[in-house]
Amino acid sequence: MHHPARILATLAMLITSQGCYLARAAVEEARILAARRPIRELVNDPAVADSVKAKLRLVLAARQFAADSLGLNPGASFTTFSDIGRDTLVLVLSAARRDSLAGYSWRYPVVGRLPYRGFFDLSDAMKALRELEAKGYDTYLRTSDAFSTLGWFEDPLLSTTLRHDSLDLANTVIHEITHSTYFPKGQAVFNESFASFVGARGAEHFFRTRGSVEVAAMADAGWRDQKILSAFWASLSRSLDSTFSAHPGNRALRLLARDTVYARARRALIDSVGPTLRTIGPRYAERVPLNNAYVLARVVYAKELALFDEVYWLEDRNLQAAIARVIRLAESSRDDPFRAIREWLGATGQPRGPD
Repeated sequence: MHHPARILATLAMLITSQGCYLARAAVEEARILAARRPIRELVNDPAVADSVKAKLRLVLAARQFAADSLGLNPGASFTTFSDIGRDTLVLVLSAARRDSLAGYSWRYPVVGRLPYRGFFDLSDAMKALRELEAKGYDTYLRTSDAFSTLGWFEDPLLSTTLRHDSLDLANTVIHEITHSTYFPKGQAVFNESFASFVGARGAEHFFRTRGSVEVAAMADAGWRDQKILSAFWASLSRSLDSTFSAHPGNRALRLLARDTVYARARRALIDSVGPTLRTIGPRYAERVPLNNAYVLARVVYAKELALFDEVYWLEDRNLQAAIARVIRLAESSRDDPFRAIREWLGATGQPRGPD
Protein backbone atom coordinates (compact mmCIF):
# COMPACT_ATOMS: atom_id res chain seq x y z
CA MET A 1 0.00 0.00 0.00
CA HIS A 2 1.33 3.47 -0.91
CA HIS A 3 1.01 6.55 1.29
CA PRO A 4 0.77 9.82 -0.73
CA ALA A 5 1.22 12.00 2.36
CA ARG A 6 4.42 10.18 3.31
CA ILE A 7 5.69 10.45 -0.26
CA LEU A 8 4.95 14.18 -0.33
CA ALA A 9 6.70 14.71 2.98
CA THR A 10 9.77 12.87 1.79
CA LEU A 11 9.90 14.76 -1.50
CA ALA A 12 9.38 18.07 0.25
CA MET A 13 12.77 17.61 1.88
CA LEU A 14 14.30 18.16 -1.55
CA ILE A 15 13.11 21.78 -1.63
CA THR A 16 16.08 24.14 -1.29
CA SER A 17 16.79 27.64 -2.56
CA GLN A 18 15.43 26.51 -5.94
CA GLY A 19 12.05 26.60 -4.22
CA CYS A 20 9.25 26.54 -6.74
CA TYR A 21 11.01 24.30 -9.27
CA LEU A 22 11.76 21.55 -6.78
CA ALA A 23 8.36 21.94 -5.16
CA ARG A 24 6.68 21.33 -8.53
CA ALA A 25 8.98 18.39 -9.23
CA ALA A 26 8.14 16.95 -5.82
CA VAL A 27 4.41 17.24 -6.44
CA GLU A 28 4.65 15.62 -9.88
CA GLU A 29 6.78 12.78 -8.55
CA ALA A 30 4.36 12.27 -5.68
CA ARG A 31 1.47 11.96 -8.13
CA ILE A 32 3.37 9.37 -10.14
CA LEU A 33 4.28 7.34 -7.07
CA ALA A 34 0.81 7.55 -5.56
CA ALA A 35 -0.77 6.23 -8.79
CA ARG A 36 1.31 3.05 -8.88
CA ARG A 37 -0.30 -0.35 -9.39
CA PRO A 38 1.63 -3.63 -9.19
CA ILE A 39 2.44 -4.94 -12.66
CA ARG A 40 1.77 -8.53 -11.61
CA GLU A 41 -1.72 -7.46 -10.59
CA LEU A 42 -2.28 -5.83 -13.97
CA VAL A 43 -1.17 -8.85 -16.01
CA ASN A 44 -3.88 -10.87 -14.22
CA ASP A 45 -6.56 -8.22 -14.67
CA PRO A 46 -9.09 -9.29 -17.35
CA ALA A 47 -9.85 -5.61 -18.04
CA VAL A 48 -6.31 -5.00 -19.31
CA ALA A 49 -5.77 -5.56 -23.05
CA ASP A 50 -3.64 -8.54 -24.07
CA SER A 51 -1.26 -6.27 -26.01
CA VAL A 52 -0.63 -4.24 -22.86
CA LYS A 53 -0.15 -7.38 -20.78
CA ALA A 54 2.47 -8.60 -23.25
CA LYS A 55 4.47 -5.40 -22.83
CA LEU A 56 4.12 -5.52 -19.05
CA ARG A 57 5.45 -9.08 -19.01
CA LEU A 58 8.33 -7.96 -21.20
CA VAL A 59 9.22 -5.25 -18.68
CA LEU A 60 9.28 -7.76 -15.83
CA ALA A 61 11.43 -10.10 -17.91
CA ALA A 62 13.87 -7.32 -18.88
CA ARG A 63 14.07 -6.24 -15.24
CA GLN A 64 14.86 -9.81 -14.13
CA PHE A 65 17.42 -10.16 -16.91
CA ALA A 66 19.15 -6.97 -15.77
CA ALA A 67 19.51 -8.43 -12.29
CA ASP A 68 20.34 -12.05 -13.11
CA SER A 69 22.42 -11.71 -16.27
CA LEU A 70 23.91 -8.21 -16.05
CA GLY A 71 24.53 -7.87 -12.33
CA LEU A 72 22.48 -4.68 -12.04
CA ASN A 73 20.42 -3.74 -9.00
CA PRO A 74 16.83 -2.91 -9.95
CA GLY A 75 15.62 -2.80 -6.37
CA ALA A 76 11.84 -2.53 -6.60
CA SER A 77 11.91 -0.35 -9.73
CA PHE A 78 9.66 -1.38 -12.63
CA THR A 79 7.51 -3.66 -10.51
CA THR A 80 4.68 -1.13 -10.61
CA PHE A 81 2.93 0.90 -13.32
CA SER A 82 1.67 4.49 -13.29
CA ASP A 83 -0.66 6.02 -15.87
CA ILE A 84 0.32 9.70 -15.85
CA GLY A 85 -2.70 10.72 -17.92
CA ARG A 86 -0.81 12.68 -20.57
CA ASP A 87 1.38 12.08 -23.63
CA THR A 88 4.56 13.77 -22.34
CA LEU A 89 6.20 13.05 -19.01
CA VAL A 90 8.67 15.92 -18.91
CA LEU A 91 10.33 18.50 -21.17
CA VAL A 92 14.12 18.59 -20.87
CA LEU A 93 16.01 21.84 -21.51
CA SER A 94 19.71 22.13 -22.34
CA ALA A 95 21.66 25.30 -23.15
CA ALA A 96 25.11 26.45 -24.25
CA ARG A 97 26.80 29.72 -25.15
CA ARG A 98 26.37 30.59 -28.83
CA ASP A 99 30.01 31.62 -29.23
CA SER A 100 31.66 28.76 -27.32
CA LEU A 101 31.02 25.17 -26.30
CA ALA A 102 30.36 26.20 -22.73
CA GLY A 103 27.28 24.43 -21.47
CA TYR A 104 24.83 25.78 -18.94
CA SER A 105 24.24 23.63 -15.87
CA TRP A 106 21.81 23.53 -12.95
CA ARG A 107 22.62 22.52 -9.40
CA TYR A 108 20.52 19.86 -7.65
CA PRO A 109 20.48 18.35 -4.19
CA VAL A 110 22.38 15.06 -3.79
CA VAL A 111 23.48 14.57 -7.43
CA GLY A 112 25.25 17.93 -7.90
CA ARG A 113 25.31 19.86 -11.17
CA LEU A 114 23.61 18.49 -14.28
CA PRO A 115 23.56 19.92 -17.83
CA TYR A 116 19.79 19.79 -18.16
CA ARG A 117 16.58 20.68 -16.36
CA GLY A 118 13.18 19.05 -16.63
CA PHE A 119 9.86 20.91 -16.83
CA PHE A 120 6.37 19.52 -16.40
CA ASP A 121 4.69 22.48 -18.06
CA LEU A 122 5.38 23.77 -21.59
CA SER A 123 4.90 27.41 -20.60
CA ASP A 124 7.48 27.06 -17.81
CA ALA A 125 9.92 25.40 -20.21
CA MET A 126 9.44 28.08 -22.87
CA LYS A 127 9.88 30.86 -20.31
CA ALA A 128 13.21 29.39 -19.19
CA LEU A 129 14.23 28.83 -22.82
CA ARG A 130 13.51 32.43 -23.79
CA GLU A 131 15.37 33.76 -20.76
CA LEU A 132 18.46 31.76 -21.70
CA GLU A 133 18.28 32.79 -25.36
CA ALA A 134 18.03 36.45 -24.29
CA LYS A 135 21.30 35.95 -22.42
CA GLY A 136 23.06 34.68 -25.55
CA TYR A 137 22.58 30.94 -25.20
CA ASP A 138 21.67 28.32 -27.76
CA THR A 139 18.90 26.07 -26.45
CA TYR A 140 17.58 22.60 -27.08
CA LEU A 141 14.21 21.46 -25.73
CA ARG A 142 13.13 17.85 -26.02
CA THR A 143 10.65 15.44 -24.48
CA SER A 144 11.52 12.55 -22.18
CA ASP A 145 9.22 9.71 -21.25
CA ALA A 146 11.26 8.04 -18.51
CA PHE A 147 13.60 8.88 -15.68
CA SER A 148 15.32 7.36 -12.67
CA THR A 149 15.21 8.57 -9.07
CA LEU A 150 18.53 6.74 -8.61
CA GLY A 151 17.14 4.30 -6.09
CA TRP A 152 15.60 6.94 -3.80
CA PHE A 153 12.13 5.72 -4.74
CA GLU A 154 10.70 2.63 -6.39
CA ASP A 155 10.50 3.93 -9.95
CA PRO A 156 7.35 2.71 -11.72
CA LEU A 157 6.94 1.94 -15.38
CA LEU A 158 5.17 4.95 -16.87
CA SER A 159 2.41 5.01 -19.45
CA THR A 160 4.61 7.22 -21.65
CA THR A 161 7.30 4.52 -21.71
CA LEU A 162 4.83 1.71 -22.39
CA ARG A 163 4.06 3.24 -25.80
CA HIS A 164 7.50 2.16 -27.05
CA ASP A 165 8.05 -0.90 -29.20
CA SER A 166 9.55 -3.96 -27.50
CA LEU A 167 13.16 -3.08 -28.30
CA ASP A 168 12.98 0.49 -27.06
CA LEU A 169 11.04 -0.63 -24.00
CA ALA A 170 13.68 -3.16 -22.94
CA ASN A 171 16.46 -0.66 -23.68
CA THR A 172 14.78 2.00 -21.54
CA VAL A 173 14.22 -0.35 -18.59
CA ILE A 174 17.84 -1.53 -18.59
CA HIS A 175 19.14 2.03 -19.13
CA GLU A 176 17.23 3.36 -16.11
CA ILE A 177 18.20 0.40 -13.92
CA THR A 178 21.81 1.14 -14.79
CA HIS A 179 21.33 4.62 -13.31
CA SER A 180 19.87 3.23 -10.10
CA THR A 181 22.78 0.79 -9.87
CA TYR A 182 25.65 3.22 -10.45
CA PHE A 183 25.50 7.01 -10.73
CA PRO A 184 28.64 8.77 -9.43
CA LYS A 185 27.97 12.36 -8.41
CA GLY A 186 29.11 15.09 -10.79
CA GLN A 187 29.68 12.76 -13.76
CA ALA A 188 26.54 13.33 -15.84
CA VAL A 189 28.27 12.69 -19.18
CA PHE A 190 29.79 9.41 -18.05
CA ASN A 191 26.57 8.30 -16.37
CA GLU A 192 24.39 8.88 -19.44
CA SER A 193 26.90 7.45 -21.92
CA PHE A 194 27.49 4.36 -19.78
CA ALA A 195 23.74 3.79 -19.40
CA SER A 196 23.32 4.19 -23.17
CA PHE A 197 25.86 1.40 -23.68
CA VAL A 198 24.32 -0.91 -21.09
CA GLY A 199 20.78 -0.26 -22.32
CA ALA A 200 21.65 -0.96 -25.95
CA ARG A 201 23.89 -3.98 -25.46
CA GLY A 202 21.67 -5.22 -22.65
CA ALA A 203 18.59 -5.16 -24.88
CA GLU A 204 20.51 -7.01 -27.59
CA HIS A 205 21.53 -9.78 -25.17
CA PHE A 206 18.05 -9.90 -23.65
CA PHE A 207 16.33 -10.59 -26.96
CA ARG A 208 19.04 -13.02 -28.08
CA THR A 209 18.48 -15.13 -24.95
CA ARG A 210 14.76 -15.15 -25.75
CA GLY A 211 15.41 -16.44 -29.26
CA SER A 212 14.32 -13.16 -30.87
CA VAL A 213 17.23 -13.09 -33.28
CA GLU A 214 15.81 -10.41 -35.59
CA VAL A 215 15.11 -8.00 -32.72
CA ALA A 216 18.59 -8.64 -31.30
CA ALA A 217 20.10 -7.87 -34.71
CA MET A 218 18.11 -4.64 -34.83
CA ALA A 219 19.45 -3.72 -31.39
CA ASP A 220 23.00 -4.35 -32.59
CA ALA A 221 22.42 -2.24 -35.72
CA GLY A 222 20.94 0.57 -33.65
CA TRP A 223 23.92 0.54 -31.31
CA ARG A 224 26.26 0.65 -34.31
CA ASP A 225 24.42 3.74 -35.55
CA GLN A 226 24.76 5.36 -32.13
CA LYS A 227 28.52 4.79 -32.19
CA ILE A 228 28.77 6.34 -35.66
CA LEU A 229 26.85 9.39 -34.49
CA SER A 230 28.89 9.55 -31.29
CA ALA A 231 32.06 9.83 -33.39
CA PHE A 232 30.43 12.45 -35.62
CA TRP A 233 29.34 14.66 -32.71
CA ALA A 234 32.76 14.33 -31.09
CA SER A 235 34.45 15.41 -34.33
CA LEU A 236 32.05 18.33 -34.72
CA SER A 237 32.68 19.34 -31.12
CA ARG A 238 36.44 19.44 -31.75
CA SER A 239 35.95 21.49 -34.92
CA LEU A 240 33.82 24.00 -33.06
CA ASP A 241 36.34 24.26 -30.23
CA SER A 242 39.13 24.98 -32.72
CA THR A 243 36.99 27.52 -34.55
CA PHE A 244 36.05 29.40 -31.40
CA SER A 245 39.65 29.34 -30.14
CA ALA A 246 40.86 30.91 -33.39
CA HIS A 247 38.95 34.13 -32.65
CA PRO A 248 39.39 34.74 -28.90
CA GLY A 249 38.69 38.47 -28.95
CA ASN A 250 36.01 38.78 -31.59
CA ARG A 251 32.54 37.38 -30.87
CA ALA A 252 31.19 38.41 -34.28
CA LEU A 253 33.89 36.38 -36.03
CA ARG A 254 33.27 33.41 -33.76
CA LEU A 255 29.59 33.44 -34.67
CA LEU A 256 30.33 33.79 -38.38
CA ALA A 257 32.87 30.96 -38.28
CA ARG A 258 30.49 28.68 -36.41
CA ASP A 259 27.89 29.11 -39.17
CA THR A 260 30.47 27.82 -41.65
CA VAL A 261 31.27 24.83 -39.44
CA TYR A 262 27.59 23.94 -39.09
CA ALA A 263 27.00 24.27 -42.83
CA ARG A 264 29.83 21.78 -43.45
CA ALA A 265 28.44 19.51 -40.74
CA ARG A 266 24.99 19.45 -42.34
CA ARG A 267 26.52 18.51 -45.67
CA ALA A 268 28.57 15.74 -44.04
CA LEU A 269 25.47 14.38 -42.31
CA ILE A 270 23.53 14.25 -45.55
CA ASP A 271 26.30 13.02 -47.86
CA SER A 272 28.55 10.86 -45.67
CA VAL A 273 27.10 9.93 -42.30
CA GLY A 274 23.41 9.47 -43.08
CA PRO A 275 23.88 6.84 -45.81
CA THR A 276 25.85 4.60 -43.39
CA LEU A 277 23.07 4.48 -40.79
CA ARG A 278 20.97 1.32 -40.76
CA THR A 279 18.17 2.21 -38.37
CA ILE A 280 17.84 5.97 -38.86
CA GLY A 281 16.27 7.41 -42.00
CA PRO A 282 17.59 10.25 -44.21
CA ARG A 283 15.26 12.85 -42.67
CA TYR A 284 17.41 12.76 -39.53
CA ALA A 285 20.42 14.13 -41.40
CA GLU A 286 18.30 16.81 -43.03
CA ARG A 287 16.43 18.00 -39.94
CA VAL A 288 18.49 17.32 -36.82
CA PRO A 289 19.11 20.65 -35.00
CA LEU A 290 22.62 22.03 -35.33
CA ASN A 291 23.57 24.38 -32.54
CA ASN A 292 25.89 24.31 -29.54
CA ALA A 293 23.22 23.17 -27.10
CA TYR A 294 22.29 20.19 -29.26
CA VAL A 295 25.93 19.20 -29.80
CA LEU A 296 26.62 19.22 -26.07
CA ALA A 297 23.40 17.31 -25.37
CA ARG A 298 24.49 14.61 -27.80
CA VAL A 299 27.90 14.44 -26.14
CA VAL A 300 26.20 13.99 -22.75
CA TYR A 301 24.35 10.88 -23.90
CA ALA A 302 26.88 9.58 -26.40
CA LYS A 303 30.45 10.43 -25.44
CA GLU A 304 33.09 7.93 -26.56
CA LEU A 305 30.60 5.10 -26.85
CA ALA A 306 33.19 3.00 -28.65
CA LEU A 307 35.28 2.89 -25.45
CA PHE A 308 32.59 0.89 -23.67
CA ASP A 309 32.37 -1.51 -26.59
CA GLU A 310 36.15 -2.01 -26.53
CA VAL A 311 35.88 -3.12 -22.91
CA TYR A 312 33.02 -5.40 -23.94
CA TRP A 313 35.10 -7.05 -26.65
CA LEU A 314 38.13 -7.46 -24.39
CA GLU A 315 35.83 -9.17 -21.88
CA ASP A 316 34.96 -11.68 -24.64
CA ARG A 317 31.52 -10.11 -25.13
CA ASN A 318 30.59 -10.99 -21.56
CA LEU A 319 28.37 -8.00 -20.88
CA GLN A 320 28.11 -8.54 -17.13
CA ALA A 321 31.91 -8.66 -16.87
CA ALA A 322 32.22 -5.54 -19.04
CA ILE A 323 29.75 -3.63 -16.85
CA ALA A 324 31.59 -4.63 -13.69
CA ARG A 325 34.92 -3.68 -15.27
CA VAL A 326 33.70 -0.22 -16.28
CA ILE A 327 32.33 0.43 -12.79
CA ARG A 328 35.62 -0.61 -11.17
CA LEU A 329 37.56 1.65 -13.53
CA ALA A 330 35.18 4.55 -12.91
CA GLU A 331 35.56 4.07 -9.15
CA SER A 332 39.34 4.24 -9.52
CA SER A 333 39.13 7.68 -11.15
CA ARG A 334 36.01 9.53 -10.01
CA ASP A 335 37.26 12.79 -11.55
CA ASP A 336 37.59 11.32 -15.07
CA PRO A 337 36.12 7.84 -15.64
CA PHE A 338 36.75 8.04 -19.39
CA ARG A 339 40.47 8.51 -18.82
CA ALA A 340 40.57 5.47 -16.55
CA ILE A 341 38.91 3.37 -19.27
CA ARG A 342 41.30 4.64 -21.95
CA GLU A 343 44.32 3.94 -19.76
CA TRP A 344 43.15 0.42 -19.00
CA LEU A 345 42.51 -0.28 -22.67
CA GLY A 346 45.96 1.06 -23.54
CA ALA A 347 47.59 -1.09 -20.86
CA THR A 348 46.02 -4.31 -22.14
CA GLY A 349 47.97 -4.11 -25.39
CA GLN A 350 45.39 -6.39 -27.00
CA PRO A 351 43.62 -5.85 -30.31
CA ARG A 352 40.16 -4.40 -29.85
CA GLY A 353 36.85 -5.52 -31.27
CA PRO A 354 35.19 -4.55 -34.54
CA ASP A 355 33.31 -1.29 -35.06
